[in-house]
Amino acid sequence: MGTNEHEALQDPSRDMGQLELALLRRGVDQRAAGDERCSRCQRTPLIGERVYLYGHESILCELCRSLGGEVLLNSRLVRGPAFGHTLRVVDQRAA
Repeated sequence: MGTNEHEALQDPSRDMGQLELALLRRGVDQRAAGDERCSRCQRTPLIGERVYLYGHESILCELCRSLGGEVLLNSRLVRGPAFGHTLRVVDQRAA
């Protein structure tokens, strides 16, 4: 092993880059684990997109809905993580 190779192995900035990459991967994996996915295409629906709920906890996205032959139980909009935390809906209509 040459002198340059030995110095590269002990470079702290290289270790920091690997640590940052490992932390980034872990964060992405944790976030992806909590996301809903379409049962057919495995795509994560976008915020504001309507998803369709079928039997046995099956969720289909807007794109795959036409391909399903199951009985529709319900549908709903996909909400962002800030929903309910940063938005306040105030009904100012006369009662």
